[in-house]
Amino acid sequence: MADENDTPPTMEVNLEHIKHKIAVMSGKGGVGKSTVAANLAFTLAWKGYSVGLLDVDIHGPTIPKMLGVEKENLTFDSDNKMIPVKISEKIKLVSMAFLLEDEDSPVIWRGPIKMGVIRQFLEDVRWEELDYLIIDLPPGTGDEPLNIAQMLPDSYALIVSTPQDVALLSVRKSINFAKMLNMPIIGIIENMSGFACPHCGKRSDIFKTGGCEQAANEFKLPFLGKVPIDSKIVETGDDGMPFVLKYKELPSSKIFEEIVDKVENFVEKN
Repeated sequence: MADENDTPPTMEVNLEHIKHKIAVMSGKGGVGKSTVAANLAFTLAWKGYSVGLLDVDIHGPTIPKMLGVEKENLTFDSDNKMIPVKISEKIKLVSMAFLLEDEDSPVIWRGPIKMGVIRQFLEDVRWEELDYLIIDLPPGTGDEPLNIAQMLPDSYALIVSTPQDVALLSVRKSINFAKMLNMPIIGIIENMSGFACPHCGKRSDIFKTGGCEQAANEFKLPFLGKVPIDSKIVETGDDGMPFVLKYKELPSSKIFEEIVDKVENFVEKN
């Protein structure tokens, strides 16, 4: 008779059919991490992968709004497992926003309660088979990133920042956080990297440029690419339509494709 200790933990069993888990991190807020996470998920899906999107920004969940499903609610199956909201044939989403009474309700929780919710999102959601689980983390190196790193020891980190010095200070903290917790770092994305005027075509580096690439070189990490400031990215996020889905032919969408190519290569080699 098998010892009861040989039985795999519930979380491990529930997630065993997910090939790659990627935690999208940022050292500070306002760098466009959720926008990057959502558009990466849709670019992966466009390439034929099945993708789960887990919004772990418990205090400020925004992914449902960006994808136009903020009015949806999570449902449960006969085994009391949560069923993710289906965004498309290839994408499923779970977010704290689906559990709130309304979008204006604040979440006033301390660490242990947040840990319990994150555990439920990993143990009690029927994710089924996925090629990628993209996890959108809140900024910083607090409870939520720490819980994900500890609960998912096989997860990767992908770091997003803007190029100004104040953001790069926090990038270094995120890099060292991932290294201390033995999370392989896929690389760094520089978001809001320059703005091309739609009228005259002149480029302006509003938040500087090149800082993230310099940080990647300093830490000997892959630099994944620069995503420029684009008014259409802002508009599509507010309208609930992923940018890469609506504007596939624009340069910014091509940049996301190049980033996903690098992500694919990294996870297949590790």
